[in-house]
Amino acid sequence: MSQLSKEITLELVRVTEAAALMASKYLGRGDKEMVDKLASDAMRGMLDYIDMQGVVIIGEGEKDKAPMLYIGEQVGNWEPNTPELDIAVDPIDGTRLVAYGLPNAISVIAATDRGAIEYLPTFYSYKLAVGPELAGKLDINASIRENLRVAAAILNIDISELTVVILNRDRHREIIEEVRKVGARIKLISDGDIAAAIATALPESYVDIYIGIGGSPEATLAAAALKSLGGEIQIKLWPIDEKERNDLIEKGYDLEKVYKTDDLIKSDNVIFAATGVTDGDLLRGVKYSKNIAITESLVMRSKTKTLRRIISHHNLKYKTIPLKSEGEVRFINGKKGND
Repeated sequence: MSQLSKEITLELVRVTEAAALMASKYLGRGDKEMVDKLASDAMRGMLDYIDMQGVVIIGEGEKDKAPMLYIGEQVGNWEPNTPELDIAVDPIDGTRLVAYGLPNAISVIAATDRGAIEYLPTFYSYKLAVGPELAGKLDINASIRENLRVAAAILNIDISELTVVILNRDRHREIIEEVRKVGARIKLISDGDIAAAIATALPESYVDIYIGIGGSPEATLAAAALKSLGGEIQIKLWPIDEKERNDLIEKGYDLEKVYKTDDLIKSDNVIFAATGVTDGDLLRGVKYSKNIAITESLVMRSKTKTLRRIISHHNLKYKTIPLKSEGEVRFINGKKGND
Protein backbone atom coordinates (compact mmCIF):
# COMPACT_ATOMS: atom_id res chain seq x y z
CA MET A 1 0.00 0.00 0.00
CA SER A 2 1.26 3.46 -0.84
CA GLN A 3 2.54 5.60 2.00
CA LEU A 4 1.84 8.77 0.06
CA SER A 5 -1.14 10.57 1.59
CA LYS A 6 -3.11 13.49 0.22
CA GLU A 7 -2.12 15.56 3.26
CA ILE A 8 1.35 16.08 1.79
CA THR A 9 -0.02 17.70 -1.37
CA LEU A 10 -0.28 21.25 -0.08
CA GLU A 11 3.09 20.91 1.66
CA LEU A 12 4.75 20.21 -1.70
CA VAL A 13 3.09 23.28 -3.21
CA ARG A 14 4.57 25.38 -0.41
CA VAL A 15 8.01 24.00 -1.36
CA THR A 16 7.76 25.10 -5.00
CA GLU A 17 6.20 28.43 -4.00
CA ALA A 18 9.17 29.18 -1.74
CA ALA A 19 11.66 28.33 -4.47
CA ALA A 20 9.80 30.43 -7.04
CA LEU A 21 9.55 33.43 -4.71
CA MET A 22 13.26 33.41 -3.89
CA ALA A 23 14.26 32.93 -7.53
CA SER A 24 12.01 35.79 -8.61
CA LYS A 25 14.12 38.19 -6.56
CA TYR A 26 16.78 37.84 -9.27
CA LEU A 27 14.48 38.09 -12.28
CA GLY A 28 16.32 39.65 -15.20
CA ARG A 29 19.57 40.28 -13.33
CA GLY A 30 21.59 37.96 -15.55
CA ASP A 31 22.81 35.75 -12.68
CA LYS A 32 21.81 32.11 -13.31
CA GLU A 33 23.91 30.83 -10.42
CA MET A 34 22.18 33.06 -7.88
CA VAL A 35 18.75 32.11 -9.21
CA ASP A 36 19.54 28.42 -8.76
CA LYS A 37 21.23 28.94 -5.38
CA LEU A 38 18.33 30.85 -3.83
CA ALA A 39 15.69 28.48 -5.20
CA SER A 40 17.60 25.40 -4.02
CA ASP A 41 18.22 26.92 -0.61
CA ALA A 42 14.54 27.75 -0.10
CA MET A 43 13.33 24.41 -1.44
CA ARG A 44 15.72 22.49 0.78
CA GLY A 45 14.75 24.52 3.83
CA MET A 46 11.02 23.97 3.27
CA LEU A 47 11.43 20.22 2.80
CA ASP A 48 12.61 19.81 6.40
CA TYR A 49 9.18 20.95 7.62
CA ILE A 50 7.37 18.03 5.95
CA ASP A 51 6.38 14.90 7.89
CA MET A 52 8.22 12.34 5.78
CA GLN A 53 11.37 10.29 5.41
CA GLY A 54 12.36 11.48 1.96
CA VAL A 55 15.37 10.62 -0.19
CA VAL A 56 16.35 12.74 -3.19
CA ILE A 57 16.55 10.52 -6.28
CA ILE A 58 16.48 13.28 -8.90
CA GLY A 59 18.25 16.39 -7.66
CA GLU A 60 21.08 18.84 -8.14
CA GLY A 61 23.82 16.27 -8.71
CA GLU A 62 26.10 14.05 -6.71
CA LYS A 63 27.09 14.97 -3.17
CA ASP A 64 30.50 16.31 -4.12
CA LYS A 65 29.03 18.60 -6.77
CA ALA A 66 26.07 20.17 -4.96
CA PRO A 67 25.82 21.41 -1.36
CA MET A 68 22.12 20.56 -1.12
CA LEU A 69 19.43 18.56 -2.89
CA TYR A 70 22.13 16.16 -4.01
CA ILE A 71 21.25 12.62 -5.07
CA GLY A 72 20.78 10.46 -1.98
CA GLU A 73 20.26 13.35 0.44
CA GLN A 74 17.71 12.77 3.18
CA VAL A 75 14.94 15.39 3.36
CA GLY A 76 11.90 15.79 5.60
CA ASN A 77 11.81 15.64 9.38
CA TRP A 78 12.32 11.85 9.51
CA GLU A 79 10.01 11.43 12.46
CA PRO A 80 9.04 7.82 13.29
CA ASN A 81 6.11 6.38 11.31
CA THR A 82 6.20 9.12 8.67
CA PRO A 83 5.96 8.02 5.02
CA GLU A 84 9.11 6.81 3.25
CA LEU A 85 9.25 8.61 -0.07
CA ASP A 86 11.36 9.12 -3.16
CA ILE A 87 11.74 12.79 -4.10
CA ALA A 88 12.52 14.35 -7.49
CA VAL A 89 13.21 18.07 -7.73
CA ASP A 90 14.22 20.78 -10.14
CA PRO A 91 14.37 24.02 -8.09
CA ILE A 92 14.22 26.01 -11.32
CA ASP A 93 13.61 24.47 -14.71
CA GLY A 94 14.96 27.33 -16.78
CA THR A 95 17.46 29.26 -14.66
CA ARG A 96 18.53 31.19 -17.77
CA LEU A 97 14.91 32.12 -18.37
CA VAL A 98 14.69 33.70 -14.93
CA ALA A 99 18.09 35.35 -15.22
CA TYR A 100 17.10 37.09 -18.45
CA GLY A 101 13.40 37.63 -17.75
CA LEU A 102 12.22 35.12 -20.36
CA PRO A 103 9.01 33.04 -20.23
CA ASN A 104 8.28 29.46 -19.08
CA ALA A 105 10.50 29.09 -15.97
CA ILE A 106 8.97 26.91 -13.25
CA SER A 107 9.92 25.30 -9.92
CA VAL A 108 9.12 21.59 -9.75
CA ILE A 109 8.88 18.72 -7.25
CA ALA A 110 7.47 15.19 -7.32
CA ALA A 111 7.06 12.66 -4.51
CA THR A 112 6.19 8.99 -4.69
CA ASP A 113 6.74 5.69 -2.90
CA ARG A 114 10.23 4.56 -1.95
CA GLY A 115 11.92 2.76 -4.82
CA ALA A 116 9.46 3.99 -7.46
CA ILE A 117 11.68 6.47 -9.35
CA GLU A 118 13.94 5.02 -12.01
CA TYR A 119 17.56 6.17 -11.98
CA LEU A 120 18.83 7.18 -15.42
CA PRO A 121 22.61 7.09 -15.92
CA THR A 122 22.84 9.79 -18.59
CA PHE A 123 22.37 13.53 -18.27
CA TYR A 124 20.57 13.65 -21.62
CA SER A 125 17.80 11.57 -23.18
CA TYR A 126 15.94 11.54 -26.48
CA LYS A 127 12.30 12.20 -25.60
CA LEU A 128 8.85 11.98 -27.09
CA ALA A 129 5.88 13.27 -25.05
CA VAL A 130 2.19 13.37 -25.92
CA GLY A 131 -1.20 13.90 -24.33
CA PRO A 132 -3.95 11.36 -23.55
CA GLU A 133 -5.32 11.03 -27.10
CA LEU A 134 -1.92 10.03 -28.46
CA ALA A 135 -0.68 8.03 -25.46
CA GLY A 136 0.38 4.56 -26.56
CA LYS A 137 -0.11 5.41 -30.22
CA LEU A 138 3.31 6.78 -31.27
CA ASP A 139 6.72 5.08 -31.29
CA ILE A 140 9.96 6.89 -30.46
CA ASN A 141 11.78 4.49 -32.80
CA ALA A 142 9.55 5.37 -35.75
CA SER A 143 10.44 8.16 -38.14
CA ILE A 144 9.18 11.65 -37.43
CA ARG A 145 7.18 11.49 -40.66
CA GLU A 146 5.42 8.32 -39.54
CA ASN A 147 4.67 9.62 -36.05
CA LEU A 148 3.22 12.85 -37.39
CA ARG A 149 1.11 10.96 -39.93
CA VAL A 150 -0.26 8.66 -37.21
CA ALA A 151 -0.89 11.58 -34.82
CA ALA A 152 -2.83 13.55 -37.42
CA ALA A 153 -4.96 10.52 -38.29
CA ILE A 154 -5.80 9.78 -34.63
CA LEU A 155 -6.62 13.42 -33.90
CA ASN A 156 -8.60 13.60 -37.15
CA ILE A 157 -6.79 16.71 -38.33
CA ASP A 158 -4.50 17.61 -41.17
CA ILE A 159 -0.76 17.32 -40.49
CA SER A 160 -0.51 21.08 -41.01
CA GLU A 161 -2.65 21.54 -37.90
CA LEU A 162 -0.27 19.60 -35.64
CA THR A 163 2.01 21.65 -33.36
CA VAL A 164 5.33 20.16 -32.31
CA VAL A 165 7.41 21.66 -29.49
CA ILE A 166 11.20 21.42 -29.87
CA LEU A 167 14.09 22.90 -27.91
CA ASN A 168 15.91 25.39 -30.12
CA ARG A 169 19.31 23.67 -30.25
CA ASP A 170 21.80 22.93 -33.03
CA ARG A 171 21.48 19.23 -32.24
CA HIS A 172 17.83 19.41 -33.34
CA ARG A 173 18.49 20.85 -36.78
CA GLU A 174 17.60 17.58 -38.55
CA ILE A 175 14.47 17.09 -36.45
CA ILE A 176 13.29 20.63 -37.19
CA GLU A 177 13.90 20.22 -40.91
CA GLU A 178 12.05 16.90 -40.97
CA VAL A 179 9.01 18.33 -39.18
CA ARG A 180 8.99 21.23 -41.63
CA LYS A 181 9.17 18.88 -44.62
CA VAL A 182 6.18 16.92 -43.35
CA GLY A 183 4.29 20.19 -42.94
CA ALA A 184 3.54 20.37 -39.23
CA ARG A 185 3.84 23.56 -37.22
CA ILE A 186 6.77 24.05 -34.85
CA LYS A 187 7.01 25.90 -31.58
CA LEU A 188 10.67 26.44 -30.67
CA ILE A 189 11.55 26.99 -27.02
CA SER A 190 14.87 28.17 -25.60
CA ASP A 191 14.68 26.24 -22.30
CA GLY A 192 12.17 24.65 -19.94
CA ASP A 193 11.30 21.28 -21.42
CA ILE A 194 9.42 19.98 -18.35
CA ALA A 195 6.67 22.50 -19.00
CA ALA A 196 6.82 21.74 -22.72
CA ALA A 197 6.31 18.00 -22.21
CA ILE A 198 3.44 18.57 -19.75
CA ALA A 199 1.79 21.06 -22.12
CA THR A 200 1.05 18.26 -24.60
CA ALA A 201 -1.50 16.86 -22.12
CA LEU A 202 -3.27 20.17 -21.45
CA PRO A 203 -5.89 21.13 -24.09
CA GLU A 204 -5.51 24.85 -23.42
CA SER A 205 -1.83 24.74 -24.43
CA TYR A 206 -2.64 23.92 -28.07
CA VAL A 207 0.48 21.78 -28.57
CA ASP A 208 0.39 18.14 -29.56
CA ILE A 209 3.86 16.60 -29.41
CA TYR A 210 7.14 17.32 -27.67
CA ILE A 211 10.22 15.76 -29.22
CA GLY A 212 13.98 16.11 -28.90
CA ILE A 213 17.06 15.66 -26.76
CA GLY A 214 16.91 17.15 -23.28
CA GLY A 215 17.74 16.46 -19.67
CA SER A 216 17.04 13.01 -18.24
CA PRO A 217 16.02 14.40 -14.81
CA GLU A 218 13.50 16.63 -16.56
CA ALA A 219 12.09 13.57 -18.34
CA THR A 220 11.40 11.85 -15.03
CA LEU A 221 9.71 14.93 -13.57
CA ALA A 222 7.58 15.29 -16.69
CA ALA A 223 6.62 11.61 -16.37
CA ALA A 224 5.33 12.29 -12.85
CA ALA A 225 2.95 14.93 -14.20
CA LEU A 226 1.93 13.02 -17.32
CA LYS A 227 1.01 10.04 -15.16
CA SER A 228 -1.69 12.19 -13.56
CA LEU A 229 -2.81 13.71 -16.86
CA GLY A 230 -3.06 10.46 -18.81
CA GLY A 231 -0.30 11.46 -21.20
CA GLU A 232 2.85 9.56 -22.05
CA ILE A 233 6.56 10.08 -22.32
CA GLN A 234 9.00 7.75 -24.07
CA ILE A 235 12.76 8.17 -23.78
CA LYS A 236 16.02 6.59 -24.87
CA LEU A 237 19.36 7.25 -23.22
CA TRP A 238 21.49 9.70 -25.21
CA PRO A 239 25.25 9.55 -24.48
CA ILE A 240 27.03 12.83 -25.16
CA ASP A 241 30.11 11.16 -26.69
CA GLU A 242 31.72 7.81 -27.49
CA LYS A 243 33.35 7.59 -24.07
CA GLU A 244 30.02 7.82 -22.29
CA ARG A 245 28.49 5.41 -24.79
CA ASN A 246 31.21 2.83 -24.17
CA ASP A 247 31.01 3.30 -20.40
CA LEU A 248 27.28 2.66 -20.45
CA ILE A 249 27.65 -0.45 -22.57
CA GLU A 250 30.35 -1.78 -20.22
CA LYS A 251 27.99 -1.24 -17.29
CA GLY A 252 25.33 -3.29 -19.02
CA TYR A 253 22.94 -0.56 -20.16
CA ASP A 254 20.95 -1.22 -23.32
CA LEU A 255 21.06 1.99 -25.34
CA GLU A 256 18.17 0.82 -27.50
CA LYS A 257 15.85 0.33 -24.54
CA VAL A 258 12.77 2.55 -24.54
CA TYR A 259 11.71 3.81 -21.12
CA LYS A 260 8.06 4.75 -20.86
CA THR A 261 6.08 6.63 -18.24
CA ASP A 262 5.52 3.62 -16.00
CA ASP A 263 9.20 2.69 -16.23
CA LEU A 264 10.27 6.12 -15.01
CA ILE A 265 7.61 6.36 -12.26
CA LYS A 266 6.71 2.84 -11.11
CA SER A 267 4.09 3.75 -8.51
CA ASP A 268 0.48 4.53 -9.32
CA ASN A 269 0.52 7.16 -6.59
CA VAL A 270 2.70 10.18 -7.30
CA ILE A 271 2.20 13.84 -6.45
CA PHE A 272 3.58 16.51 -8.75
CA ALA A 273 3.71 20.22 -7.94
CA ALA A 274 5.00 23.19 -9.94
CA THR A 275 4.97 26.95 -9.41
CA GLY A 276 5.53 29.50 -12.15
CA VAL A 277 8.48 31.87 -11.86
CA THR A 278 8.07 33.67 -15.18
CA ASP A 279 4.92 33.78 -17.31
CA GLY A 280 4.49 30.79 -19.56
CA ASP A 281 2.05 28.50 -21.35
CA LEU A 282 1.76 26.29 -18.28
CA LEU A 283 1.71 28.80 -15.42
CA ARG A 284 1.81 32.52 -14.74
CA GLY A 285 4.96 33.82 -13.11
CA VAL A 286 5.40 35.55 -9.76
CA LYS A 287 3.72 38.96 -9.70
CA TYR A 288 4.41 41.76 -7.21
CA SER A 289 1.96 44.43 -6.13
CA LYS A 290 3.24 46.64 -3.31
CA ASN A 291 3.70 44.22 -0.37
CA ILE A 292 1.95 41.28 -2.01
CA ALA A 293 3.52 38.53 -4.15
CA ILE A 294 1.11 36.40 -6.19
CA THR A 295 2.03 32.88 -7.31
CA GLU A 296 0.25 30.35 -9.50
CA SER A 297 0.86 26.64 -8.98
CA LEU A 298 -0.25 23.32 -10.43
CA VAL A 299 -0.56 20.24 -8.26
CA MET A 300 -1.56 16.77 -9.45
CA ARG A 301 -2.07 13.41 -7.83
CA SER A 302 -2.01 10.37 -10.11
CA LYS A 303 -4.08 8.17 -7.80
CA THR A 304 -7.14 10.40 -8.16
CA LYS A 305 -6.21 12.03 -11.49
CA THR A 306 -6.92 15.38 -9.84
CA LEU A 307 -5.37 18.59 -11.15
CA ARG A 308 -5.59 21.78 -9.12
CA ARG A 309 -4.48 25.32 -9.93
CA ILE A 310 -3.66 27.30 -6.82
CA ILE A 311 -3.38 31.09 -6.71
CA SER A 312 -1.62 32.27 -3.55
CA HIS A 313 -1.26 35.81 -2.23
CA HIS A 314 1.83 36.18 -0.03
CA ASN A 315 1.93 39.20 2.28
CA LEU A 316 5.59 40.15 2.26
CA LYS A 317 5.32 41.95 5.59
CA TYR A 318 4.75 38.58 7.22
CA LYS A 319 6.11 36.07 4.68
CA THR A 320 8.99 33.94 5.94
CA ILE A 321 10.99 31.36 4.03
CA PRO A 322 13.47 29.00 5.69
CA LEU A 323 16.85 28.92 3.97
CA LYS A 324 18.72 25.70 4.62
CA SER A 325 22.15 27.34 4.42
CA GLU A 326 21.37 29.87 7.14
CA GLY A 327 19.39 27.70 9.51
CA GLU A 328 16.86 30.48 10.06
CA VAL A 329 13.85 32.10 8.47
CA ARG A 330 14.23 35.10 6.19
CA PHE A 331 11.63 37.52 4.95
CA ILE A 332 11.26 37.49 1.19
CA ASN A 333 12.29 41.17 1.10
CA GLY A 334 15.59 40.30 2.71
CA LYS A 335 14.89 41.19 6.32
CA LYS A 336 15.52 38.49 8.85
CA GLY A 337 12.87 37.44 11.29
CA ASN A 338 11.64 34.70 13.55
CA ASP A 339 9.56 31.72 12.42
